[in-house]
Amino acid sequence: MREAYHDQLDSIFDDLGGICRRVQVAVGLATQALMTGDSALAERVISEDIEIDRARERVEESGFSLLSLQQPVAGDLRTIVAALRMVSELERMGDLSVHVAKVARLRVPDIAVPDDVRPTIEQMATVAEDMVSRVCDVIISRDVEAAIALGKDDEEMDGLRRRSFSELLSDDWSHGVEAAVDIALLGRYYERIADHAVSIANRVIFVVTGHNPAALAEQ
Repeated sequence: MREAYHDQLDSIFDDLGGICRRVQVAVGLATQALMTGDSALAERVISEDIEIDRARERVEESGFSLLSLQQPVAGDLRTIVAALRMVSELERMGDLSVHVAKVARLRVPDIAVPDDVRPTIEQMATVAEDMVSRVCDVIISRDVEAAIALGKDDEEMDGLRRRSFSELLSDDWSHGVEAAVDIALLGRYYERIADHAVSIANRVIFVVTGHNPAALAEQ
């Protein structure tokens, strides 16, 4: 009986890894749609987000079932509670990918990102995609060192966000209000994807060690 119980616990993390890989694909496709003005690709990201939502529901059902039937304590309770929070963050990352895709779709047949700010947005997208890929590995391996490294690398995204604002506020900005709103939103979407990746990595650290690095950083 206990072996089956722990198999269920492991299965939840396997499911989280699978959802994360779906999110990774969604972020990549949304960026591709954004940079090419491909409305069909944007629609694909939007329509396939329902699969991430359904997968999140399955993880929640499994987690709540274990909580009610097994009444876990200590490390097992920590694992289930962390998993329920992680799946919510993964779903939100999928939603943010949809927001990127919707910006792309809104500006078709034009491309939402002006040429002179394209390098910054492309770099933000690259960093976000890399962080999603790495947090997927962290979820699957529960590698604490990799999780800690991911949190430290979020500084690159923060720097890119500041650069994006500088470009928007520059006297040389000539693309109008709509483009400025698009770039501000896109910067926020990619930044939040990275923030969620860091938060998930911190939750993995909490599951493995019992210590919350975010809480320790605030002390």
